[in-house]
Amino acid sequence: MTTSETPPMATPRVAAGALFFDESGRVLLVKPSYKDGWEIPGGYVEPGESPRAACIREVQEELGVSPAIGGHLVVDWAPAQNEGDKVLFIFDAGILTEEARAEIKFGDGELTESRFVAEAEMDGYLPARLSRRIRTAIRARHRGVPAYAEHGDEPQTR
Repeated sequence: MTTSETPPMATPRVAAGALFFDESGRVLLVKPSYKDGWEIPGGYVEPGESPRAACIREVQEELGVSPAIGGHLVVDWAPAQNEGDKVLFIFDAGILTEEARAEIKFGDGELTESRFVAEAEMDGYLPARLSRRIRTAIRARHRGVPAYAEHGDEPQTR
């Protein structure tokens, strides 16, 4: 097959985030300084970097802590208008202890605030697509089995 015969391939942006919980099961959200709204800690994967390594790096850069990051909870195919194709990972960061929470420092200036939010209150903080993705990740964590999602939701099986 020659180069001219090679079919077009997706070249998605890849990002990875960490899902932290408190002892009550609430999710850690962070407020970026560079845009409106809230997010979970994380960011884009750099060339040659694995999604898990990017998640660990981003948590360290954004929060100044280095907790253990577990396996992935969800992989989400989530193309966005004006941004193109995206593959987004959420990793299980477990419970962020009170001691670890006391060590959080927003060293790189990307974040201005963090707070734990109950699942029922997430819609007031997050874009709908991220709320769906986090809910899918929470369900996957409870099942003990990672999930595949499209636009935040698990596809219905036939």
